[in-house]
Amino acid sequence: MNDPASVFRALHHGRPPGDPLVLPGPWDAASARVFEEAGFPALATPSAGVAASLGYADGHTPAGEMFAAVARIAGAVSVPVSADVEAGYGLAPGELVDRLLEAGAVGCNLEDSTDGVLVAPHRQADRLAEVRAAAGGRLFVNARIDTYIHGDPDAVDVAADTVARALLYAEAGADCVYPIMAPPDTLSGLAAAVPVPVNAVGAPDGPSAVRRLGELGATRITFGPQLQRRAADAVRDLAERLLGS
Repeated sequence: MNDPASVFRALHHGRPPGDPLVLPGPWDAASARVFEEAGFPALATPSAGVAASLGYADGHTPAGEMFAAVARIAGAVSVPVSADVEAGYGLAPGELVDRLLEAGAVGCNLEDSTDGVLVAPHRQADRLAEVRAAAGGRLFVNARIDTYIHGDPDAVDVAADTVARALLYAEAGADCVYPIMAPPDTLSGLAAAVPVPVNAVGAPDGPSAVRRLGELGATRITFGPQLQRRAADAVRDLAERLLGS
């Protein structure tokens, strides 16, 4: 098990409750090196954080620039790097897989909404199956589920829809499911229902908060663009001090 994708996949399994895999999100090569030097065994880029570092609004980074940024990050460290590639930039599954592998990524996030609208679950499952077929075991596929940010609670049982989508995506070959912004108290039910690890959004406030999400059922914790935004806040504070304000 020497290839990076297998190493990355193994990090998600056999973890005791309360000890989830914590994956900080680098937005450039320098931040990636900092996280590696701190001792994290793998990293997961946030599309919004990378977008901000490149001068784009979230969701507006051209595909070529995103893959180039991922390549710089992956090339700067020796630990596995997973890449958030949003909904896949309209690329065919084979091309998406090729570009991820060319960038040096060992995994990816793929979300099930486009322009704020949820994709039909079976359609997304079919796309995930095609990505899995093209990638084989070379990529760890994290299927993001956007029901809690784009679902309509007046029209559907969001918790039940999330579980149904998670089961479909796992059956299609997803290695992990990521119900972004799911309330913490829903994690245990989801984790009990699906046969793959569950990714939760954590707050970078110390190990106790992360441990609690693990106890609730999360196997993997990511932070989206929160780390990049805190770094930007630190730079803003420095700028204010330099100006004496």
